[in-house]
Amino acid sequence: MVPRWVNNVIWWHVYPLGFTGAPIRTEPDRAPRLRQLLNWLDYAGDLGVNGLLLGPIFASSTHGYDTVDYFQIDPRLGTEAEFLELVAACRERGFRLGLDGVFNHVGREHPWVQDVLQRGSQSEGAQLLRWDESAGFTYFEGHEALVTLRHDDPAVVDYLVRVMEYWLERGIDGWRLDAAYAVAPEVWAQVLTRVRANFPEAWFLGEVIHGDYAQFAQVSTVDSLTQYELWKAIWSSMVDRNYFELAAALERHNQFMGAELPHTFVGNHDVSRIASVVGESGSILALTVLMTVGGVPSIYYGDEYAYQGWKREELGGDDDVRPVMPEFPADLGPLGREVYRQHQLLIGLRRNHPWLVRAQTEVVALSNEQIEYQVSGPDSESLTVTLSLSEPKSARVVDQRGQICFSFPG
Repeated sequence: MVPRWVNNVIWWHVYPLGFTGAPIRTEPDRAPRLRQLLNWLDYAGDLGVNGLLLGPIFASSTHGYDTVDYFQIDPRLGTEAEFLELVAACRERGFRLGLDGVFNHVGREHPWVQDVLQRGSQSEGAQLLRWDESAGFTYFEGHEALVTLRHDDPAVVDYLVRVMEYWLERGIDGWRLDAAYAVAPEVWAQVLTRVRANFPEAWFLGEVIHGDYAQFAQVSTVDSLTQYELWKAIWSSMVDRNYFELAAALERHNQFMGAELPHTFVGNHDVSRIASVVGESGSILALTVLMTVGGVPSIYYGDEYAYQGWKREELGGDDDVRPVMPEFPADLGPLGREVYRQHQLLIGLRRNHPWLVRAQTEVVALSNEQIEYQVSGPDSESLTVTLSLSEPKSARVVDQRGQICFSFPG
């Protein structure tokens, strides 16, 4: 059962190391950078979101996904005391807080890995990591800095439970399970069943990119999965001027809604910025879809200000989509203000129609460059959404009484 609070949350997704300007590939330092996020919570509240979904914050070697200590805040971000300040500040504002759990693999500098390199089969890591004397380590998707955990070992399951509960005890509300698709769903079921016994209100989001979403959700017991199919269709249908792709994805989305509560997005730390892919006006059409279909939505930091950036498959290829932000929101320039205003309007629409979290979608008119769909709630609520790729691009949302709830251009 998905916790009830999830029905009302809209996340602001932040990659803390990038947001705060922490060094990624240069000599690490120690700084209380997490405190910079305190300066932005009221900005996020004015935007309309009420949840902070953080990327990796635990001690790691470089980008955060190469963890070396799950019980220590990354020194480049601060200490646990400073993290608890952030927890308290979120609580004061009624914000939910989620953390990124990189539980499929550890970094090469993790003590277990170093133990194996020094003592081989006599080490603790030889039991907890995928390693044997003849083949060596098993790496996550070929990255030799990321060593895979041995999830079928009960000691690893125990360890993951302990990590999750440690931070839930300190006030977080849920976990994003990084690379959840790489771990057998039965393992997640073991872990989450035990954690929920002590934290029944915790939310668990699994990162799954391809495959049978419904089957994975059923076996793993995660509450939500990353809805990459819808993400791809939203931008690709605009780039190719083919709204038939979006229509097919919306039909699939209805099916997913029956199995879990999808996590919906048009941007995150792993993909090119939506404003770069489809332009600023296109990003508003993309956001209109995000804010009017079922699921648990998130806004990736900077997208609300039309930040640009392309994901590249090379060293440093994530930097453009994980940028540093000013110390204070007041330091943002005037560019992007109109996109920010449109975000406020659409997030406000979502907040005014909370039933949208479990809405079903029906396409009622369709051509290559225009789509009209109706979203319906359980108690006869409905909205009609019309999107057009003809210039100027336009979006309109009308309620069941014929009242215009949103119009772009306004």
